[in-house]
Amino acid sequence: MKLALTIAGADSGGGAGIQADIKTFSAHGVFGMSVITSVTAQNTMGVIGIEDISPEMVALQMKAVFEDLYPDAVKIGMVSSEGIIKAIAEGLKTYRPEKVVLDPVMISKSGSPLLKPEAMEALKDELIPLCLVVTPNLMEAEALTGMEIKTPGDMREAARRILDLGAKSVVVKGGHLTGDALDILYDGQGFYEVTSERIETKNTHGTGCTFSSAIAANLAMGYDLIESVKNAKEYITGAIKNSLNIGHGVGPTNHFWRWK
Repeated sequence: MKLALTIAGADSGGGAGIQADIKTFSAHGVFGMSVITSVTAQNTMGVIGIEDISPEMVALQMKAVFEDLYPDAVKIGMVSSEGIIKAIAEGLKTYRPEKVVLDPVMISKSGSPLLKPEAMEALKDELIPLCLVVTPNLMEAEALTGMEIKTPGDMREAARRILDLGAKSVVVKGGHLTGDALDILYDGQGFYEVTSERIETKNTHGTGCTFSSAIAANLAMGYDLIESVKNAKEYITGAIKNSLNIGHGVGPTNHFWRWK
């Protein structure tokens, strides 16, 4: 059986973070493990509290997983502090997983900040160079590059700049543009466009977590990067189309839509 590890924050509402990642792994038939970086008190309406796990405990969780259940792929999500980022980077250098997907989570769907400002440089300097693929949305890509992104051409330029930070490849997600939902993959050799229909729904909590975890699950199963991104795009589109109208705010996607 293939194994995948998520290194991310926990969402008490169950729609994003560690919970979404494990559900996504399970939906792909991949066994999921976790390293929890932060505990959040949140629901569909917003984040009401965040408590970080100590960098030492993050490192111990990585040690426990890698020394017994070595993952075929790793997904990294919410890493809110410089200390946590450095602990993860040190673990990646020690255990050397080849397939690392970084979702540079900065702001929750409800607008709550999830990355401390002083941690941004550590994210760029310490983590991005260790990753096979980075999957920012438009706001995250703007924060990483300092440029405004309004068009597919801007997305391509942002992908170039993020690749220059050391990542092997980048997927800039265009979900916040108009028209079809366009994502652009850049691997340093060429650009690949992955498009799907835009689903009109307010229930999109955890989409970024789910998409990046689906890429990691596909990589764990042996698909190449382009196939993994295409498969993940199909999966997240179905999860949004069959999203769950629960709670009083931004509801979650349906991770098990294929078994509806």
